[in-house]
Amino acid sequence: MARAITTIFFCLLAGIGQQAWAGTLNQSNQNITLTGIGPDSSGDGQSQVTYGDCSFDGTNTNCTLSGTFTGLGPGGNYSFVLSYPGNGPSPLTAITAPGSDLFTFKLTSGSFTFTFNESNGTTLTFRSLAYSIYFVPSATTCTGSPSDCGPGGVGQTPGATEIGPVTGSFELSPVIQTVISAGSYGGFTSIAPATWIEIYGQNLATTTTDWTGDFNGNNAPTSVGGTTVTVGGKQLFIDYVSPGQVNGQVSSDVATGSQQVIVTTAAGSSAPFSIKVNATEPGLLAPSAFKVSGTQYAVALFSDGFYDLPPGFASEVASRRAVPGDTLMLFGIGFGPVSDGTSAGVIDQNTNQVNASVDFTIGGVSVQPAYAGLTPGVVGLYQFNVVVPNIPASDTTQLTFTVNGTAGTQTMDLFIGN
Repeated sequence: MARAITTIFFCLLAGIGQQAWAGTLNQSNQNITLTGIGPDSSGDGQSQVTYGDCSFDGTNTNCTLSGTFTGLGPGGNYSFVLSYPGNGPSPLTAITAPGSDLFTFKLTSGSFTFTFNESNGTTLTFRSLAYSIYFVPSATTCTGSPSDCGPGGVGQTPGATEIGPVTGSFELSPVIQTVISAGSYGGFTSIAPATWIEIYGQNLATTTTDWTGDFNGNNAPTSVGGTTVTVGGKQLFIDYVSPGQVNGQVSSDVATGSQQVIVTTAAGSSAPFSIKVNATEPGLLAPSAFKVSGTQYAVALFSDGFYDLPPGFASEVASRRAVPGDTLMLFGIGFGPVSDGTSAGVIDQNTNQVNASVDFTIGGVSVQPAYAGLTPGVVGLYQFNVVVPNIPASDTTQLTFTVNGTAGTQTMDLFIGN
């Protein structure tokens, strides 16, 4: 009977039973060795893992498991490398539930790199991967008299070993777990045309990079690091990609209603993820870094670059409290079309006006923005210039807004002096 070693890294731990394995790992060229540590406080078996062949380069220990694969492109050779600092024992542990030979890996230091070299010359490299591997029964041996020659018995028996080559399977296609509007602007579960979104999941990219160098004139890219995304069949303008996250701006002509988000990489396309698209889904910039003692503050900027924050609030930013008569710049996403028709994915060149009626209150006093449009020189960022009304000083002055009479859902404050 084959002994299963299921390896799921980072957010891939959940849902292994639902994985649709896309490719096959043929018998490895190197052995994996499990050395029993004994049960932990929960009774789960523990084994230290020697992952393939290891060598020390003077700084790091690099352990390689390699072989051939099929099911991705024309097939080819894989190389999975565990690298950790120093020349000490392996930081990789196998955890096995009592009575089971199925276990997960726990890595306490270092990192993995998973490389697939296709026979056509294409190379794909990942920092996280969902895969299962199994000892080859005919080539596996055990020592130390475990209760059975498998990961379960070895993990319960200190000093016992299991050693042998492995085969397995892997999944590289992107998997979307959730989609929200940009987190620093509210992180809503509904989106809007031309808003910014964050996509979270697995295998969303083969690298971590942003759109630097990928612009075509003033036009933002729709492909970064080999990753593309569609929302409602329209290309997303991509700002950032990593294996676990993609950020981008939704096309201006995405239809409202339930729409599908699909991520595509060289390894394939994700299953569609449905999300509701509203005509507007407005949010102001109010990141977690601006949450102080439980109070969330909006990012409010003076024209000289100072922030509306108490002096000395943070050493890396210049700050002062706003007073009545000061003009503050607020920033947002999801407020809808603008007067000159500037569309998503384009660096805005001119001032314009949001078509919707946007109103603010500061400290309960109604404020009409002196400017309400896109920020020149930036892609898809709304700017609202508001004048602080004559109100009492307070470090918890409430800021609210409405769009066409509908109140925004964020709770935010400003720092107001006198």
